[in-house]
Amino acid sequence: MSSAFTHLPAETDFEAYLANRRAMVETFLEHCVPSDDSPPETISRAIRYSLFAGGKRLRPILVLAAAEAVGGRLDHALPAAAAFEMIHTYSLIHDDLPAMDDDSLRRGKPTSHIVFGEAIAILAGDGLQSRAFAVVSNGPSSVPAERRLRAVELLADAAGVSGMVGGQVADLEAERKDIDADGLELIHQQKTGALIRAASEVGAVIGGGNREQIAGLAHYGASIGLAFQIIDDILDVTSDTETLGKSAGKDEKAGKATYPNILGIDVAKQRAADLVTVALEELAPFDERAQPLARLAQRILDRRS
Repeated sequence: MSSAFTHLPAETDFEAYLANRRAMVETFLEHCVPSDDSPPETISRAIRYSLFAGGKRLRPILVLAAAEAVGGRLDHALPAAAAFEMIHTYSLIHDDLPAMDDDSLRRGKPTSHIVFGEAIAILAGDGLQSRAFAVVSNGPSSVPAERRLRAVELLADAAGVSGMVGGQVADLEAERKDIDADGLELIHQQKTGALIRAASEVGAVIGGGNREQIAGLAHYGASIGLAFQIIDDILDVTSDTETLGKSAGKDEKAGKATYPNILGIDVAKQRAADLVTVALEELAPFDERAQPLARLAQRILDRRS
């Protein structure tokens, strides 16, 4: 661990930090989407069903922590944080569809299309995506317009064909094909890593960071984003459905290339640890306000679900 962060907050203090930030995000999200009885009620209920199904809220917490690390205000960063969670939730709804990963369980609950049908699930994802951009561009804060515009650009790039969507396509096309570690890394840099990288970068932009700070937190996010996916691949092999809250072992059944089946579990774990080390090195120029980012990076290695 970087020498700048040898005295991280106690684990109990960090748990309190995470709980506080999750509560802030949840409260803000409540005001971003329609209530259950808002017409048309079916789509309102479907949106809320997936958005408030639980989850770690990693991406919005990253936005908030990055904004704080550069001296920004939490209330200014909340609209962008909420937007990232809405984009992430939309992607999960669509990933679970029969035409994609065909999963029936997400966050320990039946997936959206199981509850509401495929058409409503698709539309719920579409609704969350469009609402996310409305919130980040016009949310209730006094962030200068140029920062908001840059945040919209970064979020769109990360969610689109050069990021998450492109990575999903590459992942689908790689099923039951031979692919090497470099090819797999490229897929996951887009499919999972792009949105996590953008969360850190957008937080720094909204928080008013300088060019060096923004670049450093973007590199930090890219490293932990790839580490997150490596650990996700490992958990798909080593954990169970109840612990994960989603179907375990589905990557192997689908013939997907994963880090464990290309590198082996031990080498994959070491690759994730190396990436976290790189992420922590990017935090070295920051002061104690970046300690939550350091703890978040370490937490990724310790994931159990």
